[in-house]
Amino acid sequence: MKILTGNDLKSGAVVWWDGQDWSLHIADAVDAGDGASEILAREESARRVNAAYAIDAELTGDGPRPAHIKDRVRALGPTVRPDLGYKAAEQNGWDWVI
Repeated sequence: MKILTGNDLKSGAVVWWDGQDWSLHIADAVDAGDGASEILAREESARRVNAAYAIDAELTGDGPRPAHIKDRVRALGPTVRPDLGYKAAEQNGWDWVI
């Protein structure tokens, strides 16, 4: 599975492609499949997202799980005091960062 991530152009927040728009929640991410390059080109030219890229992920019961540790950290926010991050409410039951 290939999912898309980048940073919101206005806020800098990590965002995930949900099939129609960008979401703050990785659980909303969908498989971009073979269309990833076209979606990335269109979204960057529309200036809705910055530094977007495709990543490998696997689908779990809680939604997509990024294959690489870097993107797992991006998905959940800070690793030090995660209760203070803007995604703290999402982290219940998400023990897959490491």
